[in-house]
Amino acid sequence: MEPATPLEAKFGLPREVRFCVRCVISNQRPSSTVEYAHTRESKKETIHFDVEGVCAACRFAEMKDTRVDWGERERELQDLLAHHRRTDGHYDVLVPGSGGKDSIYASHLLKYKYGMNPLTVTWAPHIYTDVGWRNFQSWLHSGFDNFLCTPNGRVHRTLTRLAFENLLHPFQPFIFGQKSLPPKFAAMHDIPLVIYGENEAEYGNPLAEGATSRRDPRYYTREARQEELYLGGVGVPELKAHGVEVRDLEPYLPGDPNLLAEKKIEVHYLGYYLKWVPQECYYYAVEHANFEANTERTEGTYSKYNSIDDRMDGLHYYTTYIKFGLGRASYDAAQEIRNHHLTREEGVALVRRFDGELPRKHLAENLEYMGIPEARFWEIVDQFRSPHLWKREGDRWALRHQVS
Repeated sequence: MEPATPLEAKFGLPREVRFCVRCVISNQRPSSTVEYAHTRESKKETIHFDVEGVCAACRFAEMKDTRVDWGERERELQDLLAHHRRTDGHYDVLVPGSGGKDSIYASHLLKYKYGMNPLTVTWAPHIYTDVGWRNFQSWLHSGFDNFLCTPNGRVHRTLTRLAFENLLHPFQPFIFGQKSLPPKFAAMHDIPLVIYGENEAEYGNPLAEGATSRRDPRYYTREARQEELYLGGVGVPELKAHGVEVRDLEPYLPGDPNLLAEKKIEVHYLGYYLKWVPQECYYYAVEHANFEANTERTEGTYSKYNSIDDRMDGLHYYTTYIKFGLGRASYDAAQEIRNHHLTREEGVALVRRFDGELPRKHLAENLEYMGIPEARFWEIVDQFRSPHLWKREGDRWALRHQVS
């Protein structure tokens, strides 16, 4: 029996758990914009559901299917690229990526279909997978120059451990570097155009973000003073107690908005101009850059080709399952339902079968990387289970609400 009194909902999540009537995502899904904020992370902005019970990501997919003139959008892209295209041999567009299916698709199209001269830039994974490293090399050998930024290993491990201990978010330092690096790098090399792949509105950020080709500056700039920022849930001045100096933090900090404005850096989404379908990106990457999928199902889900370059990926998705009741299969199935590759019924079955599977393959390596004993790992995990999502059944934890 459910308790009569309302249960605590941590992280500012909605106390009433609702699932989208079209896909399998719930109203507990956090907004990516908040994930990238250098704050203490005490409250979440979550995905919007309308009065019909449809999530913002499904409405965005509906808009792509029925209300966008993709021919006109491509003409807008051609105008943008014509404005920035150079004939002197200098790079004219910067494309961030890891050598996954999406960055291969974006960079290859820009170079070989639209005649641009891209420079690619990569923020290194925590621990490369074998297939991830091969795909990264295949990307470059398909015709691209690349700068690989590998952050200070000691600092990155410390920040990752702090983010896990304080936020149950081991990917936060990686995300900070990944999102901050490209615009700053573009300014450094006088490349005023940066093009990412898909907009986060594809996955549930506010619909207004999908109405423009421009990336929200909150992802990569800062207004706050440095001493007011947080990394891993720790204020910048307090990081010194953990052996991290301010001089170690440059790769993780957002860009100076004044400098980026002075350099006239524009940050766009290719997915605004071209209809973005992840499966089609995968097929394109296989054909044009010999992209490899995993040889076996990825732990926590049913797919083989999404987010496979970092051995920390599985742990990241497992922590989202603990904090928000949404694991890797939920994210994959929701996206494939929106793109008409799964029915909702098929998506529900996949989520019920695979969501929340513990990523054992690299768990020992992940814990060694962070310097956290396994017993301490489980203590931390259980501290982040919100009572409105989880209940104890004998010697195991169970979700109170599951998609059906």
